[in-house]
Amino acid sequence: MMLEKKTTEFLEVLSSAEPVPGGGGASAAVGAFASALGMMVANLTVGKKKYADVEEEIQSVRSQLKVLQDKLIDLTDKDAEAFAPLSAAYGLPKDTEEQKDAKARIMEGALYDASVVPIEIMETVLEVMRLLKILGEKGSRIAVSDVGVGVLFAQAALEGASLNVFINTKLMKDRGRAEKLNQKTESMIAEGREWKEIIYRDVLGHIQ
Repeated sequence: MMLEKKTTEFLEVLSSAEPVPGGGGASAAVGAFASALGMMVANLTVGKKKYADVEEEIQSVRSQLKVLQDKLIDLTDKDAEAFAPLSAAYGLPKDTEEQKDAKARIMEGALYDASVVPIEIMETVLEVMRLLKILGEKGSRIAVSDVGVGVLFAQAALEGASLNVFINTKLMKDRGRAEKLNQKTESMIAEGREWKEIIYRDVLGHIQ
């Protein structure tokens, strides 16, 4: 697994000429960091008398963030797996009409599959953002700045993943299918920006 490597090893592979991990995998990794920051805030809240009235809710948030973090770690690898068939499809021969048709058909499927994973990354990151909002409102005040960092990471992960959708849908021949993917992606970008503005503004209100 990509994120089983040391961070320095992951960065070394990311910075190399290897096609994976790329922007999609990096976005999933950043989303996992956003979740981890939320879990840290939850851990600094749980067990404190001052936050006893929200103890159960924060424990639930922590558990949910752990599930989302694990999913994002898995999506780091899934993004690489989805790119492999697309990379292979680019190299298919197109000397004859039959080969051209076969390549076009395989490319279309590979482009779609390579778009689905970053959309799943975006969906998962939005869930992280919703939980960060709860932590920003009810979590430990000494760690509220980490909620702000977390939501900035989450937005970067969200919009980073969106670029991997758009670069693939642009090449799809089935424009109806491509536009459905684009619309879903744009909707999630808009939602993520709203969450980021709300959470980041509230964090600043606590620390400035």
